[in-house]
Formats: sequence, C-alpha cells, structure tokens
Amino acid sequence: MILRFFRRNDGGETIQRLYGAIVAHSRQPVFYTDYGVPDTIEGRFEMILAHAFLLFHRLKVESEERRGLGQGVFDAFCTDMDANLREMGVGDLTVPKKMKKVAEAFYGRIGAYEGPLEAGDLDALSEAVLRNVHGSRPAFAREARAFAHYMIGAAAALQAVPFASLAAGEFPLAPPAAIGSTETHPS
Repeated sequence: MILRFFRRNDGGETIQRLYGAIVAHSRQPVFYTDYGVPDTIEGRFEMILAHAFLLFHRLKVESEERRGLGQGVFDAFCTDMDANLREMGVGDLTVPKKMKKVAEAFYGRIGAYEGPLEAGDLDALSEAVLRNVHGSRPAFAREARAFAHYMIGAAAALQAVPFASLAAGEFPLAPPAAIGSTETHPS
C-alpha cells in the first residue's frame, strides 16, 4: 500500500514542507543567542543536522515503508546542500567532494547523538554537542548541556506526534526555551 503522502505527487510537496519546517525551526534566534550556536554557515548547518536527526530518531519506530519519509527528507537535505554550495560559488568539480563531506557529517551526527539520546545520557549528549556545535570549546559547556537537554525534550515530544502529522509535512516542536528557564535545565 502506498502512503497517502505519496499519492498526489510522489510526496515531493509534503517532503519539502517537512524539510522546510526543519530548516525554519533550526533558524530560531534563541539557538544563536542563548545556546551559543555560531550564527555562521557551519552553525546553521549543525542546527539543520540536529533537527533532521530528531526527525529520523522519531521515524525509526515506524515501519520500513513509513521510514521512507526520512529518506525523502534526507534527499531534500542533500539537494538543498548541493544548491547552497553552488550558490556560494563552489565549482562543479568540487561539489561532489563537498557533498561527500556533508553526508559524512550527517551520518557522524547520527552516530554521535543516537546512543546518548537513547540512553538518556545528558553528559554524553552534551559532550557530542560541545564537540560538533561548539568545536570542543569548554567556554560553551553550559550552552552545549542546555542544547543536549533541549534535544532530549524535543525527541520525547516528537514521540507523541502521530505519524500522520509528519506525513502531512508538519514538524511540531515547541520553540526552545531560553537558557536559564526551568524548562531548559534540569534541577
């Protein structure tokens, strides 16, 4: 049986909405103001990777057919990254090499975040965030820990989201709390 989101137009419109929602959520100013994410190409890339990871983490409990939505989003991500590289002036011969690094970064983040998130290991997830988002700079340990806490909460919230919402192109995450609020740091 073909999923409803693939019936109309092969799911492209839904996948673009879902990927667009991930990108929009990743651009929320609080990540750059409170969580210390660098407001650079690399920092924005890390936020997209983190939020795409959250979607894939949510989808892994679904059937193989439903997990196909994740492949579509990954393909949209790759298409977007390719277009951005070309827009930044990367030459046609260099784009494939850069795209290989993008894919390696994506799978590297999945490997770094999945285990700690599954185990609810805030310390290990904080270390992974500090390394990937903040370049292992100890001055950002508090922000990395807050972002790791956010990821754990976001993953839990997404588990409650019905697949139909995701298949409709929705990525319903609450805006991240500012650092210092009781929602951001555990007691």
